[in-house]
Amino acid sequence: MTVFEISATGRNRTGRTRVARPTLAAFTPAGLLPYALPLTVLVLWQGLTSIGVISDRVMPAPTAVLTAFYDQIVSGDLVRDIGISTGRALAGLLVGGVIGLALGIANGVSRLSEQLTDTTLQMLRTIPHLAMIPLVILWFGIGEESKLFLTALGVLFPVYLNTYHGVRNVDRDLIEMGRIYGMSRRTLFRKVVLPGALPSIFVGLRYALGIMWLTLIVSESIAASSGIGHMANEAREFMMTDVVVLSLLIYAGLGKLADVISRALERRALAWNPAYR
Repeated sequence: MTVFEISATGRNRTGRTRVARPTLAAFTPAGLLPYALPLTVLVLWQGLTSIGVISDRVMPAPTAVLTAFYDQIVSGDLVRDIGISTGRALAGLLVGGVIGLALGIANGVSRLSEQLTDTTLQMLRTIPHLAMIPLVILWFGIGEESKLFLTALGVLFPVYLNTYHGVRNVDRDLIEMGRIYGMSRRTLFRKVVLPGALPSIFVGLRYALGIMWLTLIVSESIAASSGIGHMANEAREFMMTDVVVLSLLIYAGLGKLADVISRALERRALAWNPAYR
């Protein structure tokens, strides 16, 4: 059993592994507190649209959005568009995240690598990647390549900066102790540097997830023939405000789901850290 598993499960007094059991804490008043504000907004939204304070053209009622959701589900278009958008987002996250992680680690551990690439990366980072959409369309057209490029570019820099910062700020005393105990460079990186940089890496990942969905929304709205952004853009042309709002809510839900998954992975990977227990 690894140190991650021991920290996550714990041991009882007899020395046997104690497996954590799910609790009903999420259903207590304290557990339901984070949902109080969204529910309040939802109730006010429905009430104001029902009495005519908010026009349906400006913001349709939640019931109208729910009806649009049902219609899109029944037609099968919504499931297809969500699958396409999710695939694009994950592909961009994979490409940009791997490149950013590799560059962050390389520049964090190697002074030569930092001198060669960091200045160039910082210059590229200051260019708004969404402003490159006209140029990207000229390069790749409106196919999948343009969306992959933009999403990967948006994800790359948050992952890079936080990985670089995390590697550079690992406790030097721990590194020196590892050297005293005779650890090789590879073992020192695997046992000391990488675990010490993980909290910062996960911060970069969570920030990159927000950039990922933001980039995808814009790229799909401008140049796409499928996906949630295309669904919203098509609904705008036909003045279907309920479908446009539905598209935004789906983006918000997918973003929240991605953040929940990343936080769960963070807690599991950092179970050895007292701050994450």
